Order: sequence, then structure tokens, then C-alpha cells
Amino acid sequence: MTTQLLIAGFGGQGVLFAGKFIAYNGLLEGRQLSWLPSYGPEMRGGTANCSVILSDEPVGSPIVSNPDVLIAMNLPSLDKYEDAVVPGGMIFVDSTLIERKVKRDDVKVFYVPSTRLANEIGLPTLANMIMVGKFIKESGAVSKDNVEAALKKVVSARHADLFDANFKAIDTGYNFAE
Repeated sequence: MTTQLLIAGFGGQGVLFAGKFIAYNGLLEGRQLSWLPSYGPEMRGGTANCSVILSDEPVGSPIVSNPDVLIAMNLPSLDKYEDAVVPGGMIFVDSTLIERKVKRDDVKVFYVPSTRLANEIGLPTLANMIMVGKFIKESGAVSKDNVEAALKKVVSARHADLFDANFKAIDTGYNFAE
């Protein structure tokens, strides 16, 4: 099984962190993977996207041209990548920031008000991890079993105080019902 994932949004939304977390989760499950970050010249406010490939076979190229899964954190990202998702794929939309609906009917769409939910639970900077939680629940690409271990890999010692917050955000997304 191979899942090609593209996470896209503005710089500062935690797009690269979310991708790194998913990659570590896959690594802990013994999967083959690639993680390829990409961002514009501005670290905050510019565009950012992250390609993650999780596979049972060796990954030949880290480039994701036609993702199985798109996580769109802002409207420009949805506009740019919606048509690239493979038929039968999944699109996760931060419906707090993106008002329009996905135009395609050959993909499964999840509208998650992750920015609103993050504010409601007092974690305004973790909308990205709420989306990751929903991705884990719906895609089956990685298991929830290794969330804690993967978080320990990606949350630096300097930010250890954010471990529980990230865990709570993932759990919020995992348990979110549309």
C-alpha cells in the first residue's frame, strides 16, 4: 500500500511540522517513506507545502504530482492542488478558512473547521494537528497507535511543553464528526 500525501497552506500554519509528524509515524510503523518540504521565500505568510509518501515498498521519487490525499489549510492551496488529486482520493479542507466547497465529485471530502476548533480548545496554533488527527482517522495511512512516540520525535526538547497540546489537537481532529 502506498499513500501520497500533500499538505499545503501558508507559512506559519505548521504544514512542514504536520508532514514531519506523519512521516515519523510511518517510520515507527516500519514503512518506507519520503518527506519533502517546500516553501516560498517568506517563512511566515508565504506558501508552504509538504509532500509525504508512505509505502510498503521502497520510494523511488519524493515528488508527489498527483496526491492520493490533499490537506488544504487555505484557499490558494485548494485552488492550486484540488485538480491534481487522483480520482477516488481524499481532500481535507480547513473549512474555517476555506468557504468554498470542493468542485469535484470523484473524491471523498472532509470539511474540518480546524482553525475554529483549535481556538475553541485554547490551542490556536495547532489547527494543523487537528487536520492530522482527522487524516489519521479517515485515511488509514498511519495508525493512531504511534502518535505519542512520533510526537516525542518531532516535538523538540525546547518545546516539550507543547507535547500535550499537540496530542490534544490530534485527538480533537481524530474524534471530530462532521
